[in-house]
Amino acid sequence: MATHSSTPYGDAKKNFDTILVIDFGSQYSHLITRRLRELNVYSVMVSCRNDLKNLDFTVSGIILSGGPNSVYEPNAPHSRLEVLTTGRPVLGICYGLQEIAWQFSKGSVDAGDKREYGHAKLQIKESTVEGANKLFKGLDNDMQIWMSHGDKLNRLPEGFQTIASTTNAPFAGIVHEKYPVFGIQFHPEVSHTPSGTHLLKNFAVDICKARQHWTMETFIDLEIAKIREMVGPTEKVIGAVSGGVDSTVAAKLMQLAIGDRFYAILVDNGMMRLNECEQTEKILKKDLGIKVDIEDGHCRFLDKLEGVTDPEEKRKIIGNTFIEVFQQKAKFLSAAAGGWEEGDEVKWLLQGTLYPDVIESHSPTGGPSQTIKTHHNVGGLLKGMHLKLIEPLRELFKDEVRILGVKLGISDELIWRHPFPGPGLGIRVLGEVNDYTVERARQADHIFVTHIKKRPGLYRKLSQALAVYDPTCTVCVMGDQREYLPSIILRAVITTDFMTAEAYMFDAPEDRGFMQEVGREITNTVRGIGRVFWDFTDKPPGTIELE
Repeated sequence: MATHSSTPYGDAKKNFDTILVIDFGSQYSHLITRRLRELNVYSVMVSCRNDLKNLDFTVSGIILSGGPNSVYEPNAPHSRLEVLTTGRPVLGICYGLQEIAWQFSKGSVDAGDKREYGHAKLQIKESTVEGANKLFKGLDNDMQIWMSHGDKLNRLPEGFQTIASTTNAPFAGIVHEKYPVFGIQFHPEVSHTPSGTHLLKNFAVDICKARQHWTMETFIDLEIAKIREMVGPTEKVIGAVSGGVDSTVAAKLMQLAIGDRFYAILVDNGMMRLNECEQTEKILKKDLGIKVDIEDGHCRFLDKLEGVTDPEEKRKIIGNTFIEVFQQKAKFLSAAAGGWEEGDEVKWLLQGTLYPDVIESHSPTGGPSQTIKTHHNVGGLLKGMHLKLIEPLRELFKDEVRILGVKLGISDELIWRHPFPGPGLGIRVLGEVNDYTVERARQADHIFVTHIKKRPGLYRKLSQALAVYDPTCTVCVMGDQREYLPSIILRAVITTDFMTAEAYMFDAPEDRGFMQEVGREITNTVRGIGRVFWDFTDKPPGTIELE
């Protein structure tokens, strides 16, 4: 089976003061980690099922995340009581607050008479507990917060004091009288709590004394050293590249670490964007000096996708076929590959997997969160794969990768290029994938992105734009004739971390006429397309890609 290069946390766990976020299943636990990293405080998520004694981190503090369960349910996830009594600072958020209360006083949590979702005002109360007032230091007494809970504390747990309350939650903030254990019912990690990051800084820096020394400069040095240690002085690595920022940054990092012992492979799966392979080869070879080979897998991929309509099945087929190609390539490499001799055994495969990929594919920490979709390079990997994976970006968010790319000298044009899914246009064709449907999606995508780039500043303003082929037919009139034709769905979003996103409405004054221009060109020039629809769904509830 495929093995990962190391624990997901790499050597960072030994070199950085760490705030552990214990994941109780919230899809947004990652936001806590993000907010802390924005403060240059290193943070990682670990499962609530982990025994913290077995985790080799330099732990400065612990945060218990939210979650969908009720602590009083028979199968609810729980932490260990010793987590709360080690003397390390602990902050419980929402479910985490209730978990703290439950651990110290069983029966102190039950279903509230009134659910509380949305904005609320928090009244902060002075505490006589030493250091307790640091949590709300510098924050307004009538603080705006975001609530999302049905359960609540029915009484103050034994040994605690109240430090904050709302109209509906009298114990919205609590602190233990002996241990540095805090609990809050609201969510400081979401943007709807405007001062939430300030509160997290108070906890991490002022209470936990964590140093703010997590930067991409230090990450580069540590990651290069880790790669060299893993691969050793002679072993070779092949890398999956796509022309996107993630795989390009990973490839450049690998080249810096081991030089000519790294070889990039671009697989043309027949579902690439227009001129994608030629552009990628130029960027990697000429601009970055990375050896790259293009493998033609067009027929191989599309043959396997014949008749397949389920998006999860498509992702897994594409992911497995990628690995088959890489494993075959790894067996014997051409002597023309710049010093690689035929017969060299390659044991390592580089992938540009990011943290959001891992979170959406499964709980990245073994916690109780649910799978949103399988990413081809995470949940879609081939069983029995013999290559060992190196994923140096696995714990980074997209904005961190872009900062890393700048530090590595990669051009702004590539750094800010919109993401393109690993399975390619295969998941931008709803239903069955074939040459015809892929070509319709490819042409529409090219028209959409070309028009975006014509508008000054719009491409950089958007985080991702995509065109999707929808086989659902509608009645249209083409050349005075009645037609029954498929459609194209266009979508653009703005986001920083790709875990939440806001649909872009194209309603700014400078966008006037844009939607009509794009729609008309697609229906006039993409043969077989009768209508253009626009998708203005935020994430959540939608995902960025439709499949």
